[in-house]
Amino acid sequence: MNPTEAKARIAELTRQINHHNHLYYQEDRTEISDFEFDRLLEELVKLEKAYPEFIESDSPSQRVGGTITKEFETAEHGYKMLSLGNTYSEEDLLAFDERVAKGLGHRDYEYFCELKFDGVAISLVYENGKLVRAVTRGDGTRGDVVTENIKTIRNIPLKIHGDNIPDRFEVRGEVFLPKKEFEKINAEREILGEPLLANPRNAASGTIKMQDSTVVAKRRLNCYFYQLLGEEIGVTKHDEAITMIEKWGFNVSPTHSKYRDIQGVLTFIEEWKEKRFSLPLDTDGVVLKINDYDQREELGFTAKIPRWAIAYKYQAESAATRLLSISYQVGRTGAITPVANLAPVHLAGTTVKRASLHNANEILRLGLHEGDMVQVEKGGEIIPKITEVVLDNRIPGSKPIQYIDHCPECGTKLERKESEAKHFCPNTKGCAPQILGRIEHFVHKRAMDIDSLGTERIRTLIDQGFIKNPADIYDLEAVQENLLGLEMSQDQYQKTDDGLLYISLPKAFFALTEGISLTAIQSFCESQSEKPLLNVLQNFQAFIRNSKKKTAQNVGTVQLLENLLMTSEFSVLEDYVPVALVLSLLIGNRSTLSEISKAAYHENTVHGILLKMKLELTNEQEDRIKKLKANTFQEGVISNMIEGIEASKNQSFERVLFALGIRNIGENTAQILARHFKNIDALRAASTEQLLEINGVGETLVISLQDYFRDPENLLLIQRLKDKGLRFEVEESTAVLQSNKLEGMKILASGRLNHFKRDEIIDFIEANGGQYLKAVSKGLDFIIEGEEMGPSKKEKAEKLGIKLISEEEFLKMVEKPIAP
Repeated sequence: MNPTEAKARIAELTRQINHHNHLYYQEDRTEISDFEFDRLLEELVKLEKAYPEFIESDSPSQRVGGTITKEFETAEHGYKMLSLGNTYSEEDLLAFDERVAKGLGHRDYEYFCELKFDGVAISLVYENGKLVRAVTRGDGTRGDVVTENIKTIRNIPLKIHGDNIPDRFEVRGEVFLPKKEFEKINAEREILGEPLLANPRNAASGTIKMQDSTVVAKRRLNCYFYQLLGEEIGVTKHDEAITMIEKWGFNVSPTHSKYRDIQGVLTFIEEWKEKRFSLPLDTDGVVLKINDYDQREELGFTAKIPRWAIAYKYQAESAATRLLSISYQVGRTGAITPVANLAPVHLAGTTVKRASLHNANEILRLGLHEGDMVQVEKGGEIIPKITEVVLDNRIPGSKPIQYIDHCPECGTKLERKESEAKHFCPNTKGCAPQILGRIEHFVHKRAMDIDSLGTERIRTLIDQGFIKNPADIYDLEAVQENLLGLEMSQDQYQKTDDGLLYISLPKAFFALTEGISLTAIQSFCESQSEKPLLNVLQNFQAFIRNSKKKTAQNVGTVQLLENLLMTSEFSVLEDYVPVALVLSLLIGNRSTLSEISKAAYHENTVHGILLKMKLELTNEQEDRIKKLKANTFQEGVISNMIEGIEASKNQSFERVLFALGIRNIGENTAQILARHFKNIDALRAASTEQLLEINGVGETLVISLQDYFRDPENLLLIQRLKDKGLRFEVEESTAVLQSNKLEGMKILASGRLNHFKRDEIIDFIEANGGQYLKAVSKGLDFIIEGEEMGPSKKEKAEKLGIKLISEEEFLKMVEKPIAP
């Protein structure tokens, strides 16, 4: 590609990337996948490296991060970032309006209203159209300078294009992490065994203050802007300023309106009371401001807040509903979480049917009894929670809820350490959810990268007994004929605390009726989401009559299901019915309800129940039962899986070590250990002292390693994986030297470095002819002393007379240019 072609391609890639960024951040939709977007960005970065003369300051490539900030400097705000007064009542708003009218001496003013967002306030300063500084709110007077991190937010303009742009101006906004991105990040962290982020607001705040802007860039933060400041901004009213910054390319919330009086404001507040839940971020109220800047000046400020603006806070919504039952979920680490199943109730824009009870202490604190009427709120308007029991409505003679003492998945007796709130299932090797979590980690893209083994497929293979640990994955090729037709476990299933399997209403109705499509049944069930289960069953019979599809037969079958539910002792779960009841109607005289119920305990799919019962069914019965099942494994799925498994054998030792899931060993630690010890046998044989000599290895990690290698089952797993061809040693490659400036030198780096990431310093030293040693010893020529170098290493180096040099001195030695 010649320079002319490169320039044209860079311009086209820039246009495409900006277009897709606009769709994603401003319109909340996409036309291409994340993978395709990343490919466009990668191509742009490569071209700009080859032709740096064509890089523009606002190129999308400038948002990918790469800057490491050790400490954030602080800066004073040109205009204080003040808090607002809060109110929760209409009366207080009317009183505020009276104060405004009194302060101005008339009612010729307008209110500008917008939603109050739950994000992180940010101030951006532009000079000559370019972003020069981004500062957090801090204490309102001074904040942290986070410019490099803010530049990674793809819908924040790096350069302003347009006419009559002030030489210097400031815009303020609210940085937030969209709900869907928050859920995506937490899902990934859960698979990797990392602590989950608490909520989107805290996640956004923590992201902005991260030291590595590359990580910030991956978080997909967003921002809504709501204020323009400057000495000569060319407008006199707030709505004019908002229109202007929107034209300049700033992302403005679509929730603002202007009103002539306080009654219009009250209408706005009521209009958004429910509608706000459809927004991509959390909101907790409405901000109203006087629109005219001169009138704001006239009204002035109190000591802490402006007299021309106020925030109205929505009351946290609460509703009373009935506790139907409690289910217990088993997490990847074996932690047990109780979940309350509730009679449906409308709350904060959604229908709530379940609420987390956290742990046994929470159940005791609430004093829950069977069938209690409870008060439910949405904590932060995200997660439903039970706040109290309505004691006046307690059912006479109801029993207190007794927390389970055995795992609902595998039946193992639960354990609970004195210092911990949660119960745990200790059966780490045999409990299905724990097995699932470990295997999800093993196949993850940052580990063995077997993308054809998704969660649903892994769960299916575990449920059906094909895999119990990662080594079993490599035996699937030999049994692939047996995989055809396996049912995938999906959200259609639910289990009670004693392990009984339930199935979703739409699937049950679909299997029990003829001539009615699943889509029609699903639409019907969605329309009944707030009605109790028995009412839904009765309404479905009316729905069948209206559809006029085999009315007598279909209505009769649903009536039989209704009768069985009313006369059985099964727990009621809204939206689900016991699989045993549905199968008894489909199988007929082939088995009794008692036998089917017995088989349904501790099974995870209809397919599993039928395998256990070993029934001979007619073709018609099999066809009806197929309608009850989830999706099944097909030939194409199986062949893709086998190909992905075979390809994973080429992953490096570093990745294999990370994939093993040894507690406290992340990606970076796995790389350090693999490069230091070269193979798994040397790592296993390492003493405590040898491990602690490695920079970044502490006592907790040493204990984790020793515990892992002490377990015979883990050693057997490693041997099986070795036998299948996985790499358990580093493949030494012939390095291409960049120079011989460090030839013959033995070097160690200790502490945090500003110009090298954790492993880059090793590669750099070796690429320039040097040898990197992992510990302090007499053979060292010198140590590069980074920030917070360990005192014990420094003391040992001084005793041995080893020279210590700064990172800057090292860079001058090798003549490596320092990035500005």
